[in-house]
Amino acid sequence: MERPRALFSVWDKTGIEELASSLQSMGWTILSTGGTATRLRDSGIEVTDVSEVTSHPEIFDGRVKTLHPAVHGGILARRESKQDMEKLADMGYGTIDMVCVNLYPFEETASRDPPASDQELIEMIDIGGPTMVRSAAKNHADVIVITNPEQHESILEALSASDGDPSGIDLAMRKDLAMSAFQSTAAYDSAVSNELWWRFTGRRIPNRILASSEQGIELRYGENPHQPASFFPSTGNPRGLSRAVQHGGKPLSYNNYLDLDAALRLARSLLQTCGFGKHSCVIIKHTNPCGASVSEKQVSAWENALASDPESAFGCVIAFDRVVVKETAESIGKHFFECMIAPGYESDALDILSKSKNRRMLTLDPLGELIDEPKTRQVQGGWLSQVQGTSGIDWENARLVTKKTLDEEELNLARFGTSVIAEVQSNAIILVRKTETGYSTVGVGPGQTSRVEAVRIAARRAGDRAQGAMMISDAFFPFRDGIDQSNEIGITSVVQPGGSIRDDEVIGAANEFGMAMVFTGTRLFRH
Repeated sequence: MERPRALFSVWDKTGIEELASSLQSMGWTILSTGGTATRLRDSGIEVTDVSEVTSHPEIFDGRVKTLHPAVHGGILARRESKQDMEKLADMGYGTIDMVCVNLYPFEETASRDPPASDQELIEMIDIGGPTMVRSAAKNHADVIVITNPEQHESILEALSASDGDPSGIDLAMRKDLAMSAFQSTAAYDSAVSNELWWRFTGRRIPNRILASSEQGIELRYGENPHQPASFFPSTGNPRGLSRAVQHGGKPLSYNNYLDLDAALRLARSLLQTCGFGKHSCVIIKHTNPCGASVSEKQVSAWENALASDPESAFGCVIAFDRVVVKETAESIGKHFFECMIAPGYESDALDILSKSKNRRMLTLDPLGELIDEPKTRQVQGGWLSQVQGTSGIDWENARLVTKKTLDEEELNLARFGTSVIAEVQSNAIILVRKTETGYSTVGVGPGQTSRVEAVRIAARRAGDRAQGAMMISDAFFPFRDGIDQSNEIGITSVVQPGGSIRDDEVIGAANEFGMAMVFTGTRLFRH
């Protein structure tokens, strides 16, 4: 009986010495290429170069080394086909019973800072690797395909039980390995296509959606306990929530991820747009901010954000843009929150926060600023995609349209308010005002079908704090009734996009009540 043969050609060489050595001890022949072959030989493993099998040297700096019938014939020949096996023998080729291949690090190279050149990135497009993986996966009934070091242990256990005979890997395991292989090449091709689309066209929205992810992580449940759910980290270098480290507590749920995403988005936006504030705190409930504040002191940012709507903040998600200090943790005390995310925690602060049961603290360092990037969501029958980032208001071209003006500090308040409302579900109205150490929301009216009703909700939550506050609207006022309502609660300035056919009527109402009004020219709907 011919010795079974395994072909090794890997970029990530984790565990290959142990795998190859174990196979060799079971009577397998090891074939390999380039750096993989060198690594195995350095570990004392006997290796046959693929060039010996093909009778053809590697060429073009390794661009062509496994693209040969001796390789792919050995992989693709159907063992149950007499014709295939006779043809293989006539050609003087042998079977290849295992393919251990992982691919060039295209995504890691694409995400490098400073960016890799186009030529460097193109050299990271693997050709031979995906071809061998697909060939082996196609013929999985006869060939064992390995694409991940985590698969080594289970494969060796199965082979050991059969004294190294490839038949020790049953059809169910072969199918699992083949599925992983096809997913690996599909994800790789998606990454290449998406990155080159952006580089070659300069357009952020692709002409087709090609999504890929790492293996999903099962969550406790979905939006409701009866709904199963998973989180799928994006491929390549971990980023965003996939990079966050959780400190204790029960696993996250679907809703936890949604709220953490909303908290992270707003915290990053404030970090980018409100540099005049040393600390920011964001409180999220059901993906909407119920409080946000920037302040000279972190504890003040927390206390002011909480004061915006302490009732809604029960069971909230909190985000800070700086390391959480002991004083802030003491102020939070026993307040019930689900999750917190920050760049880090002082040891004393983490100890205090961990005393209450079931809190989940997450570290994401660095937090990073919010950047413009395509966002995709599924609808029935397809997908929607748009570029989403910060509010994107051009304050140099914002227009003061009333007799009353705003000073620089009031303009900073407007910048803060528009950053917050960009993350509030529409129709949205928020009320903001200056604090002793910064700026804060005092009332949030989210997700209403009527804009004037959003005004009423924000006013009700603000109470007396509405007196002298600034009102921010995510879209224009179609009628003056919203301005009339705001005057009744003591609003002194309004920031809105403008663009209604009744703008003159709305401006007239603001002048009538002695309010300042700014037109930003930018609508901030969030559906």
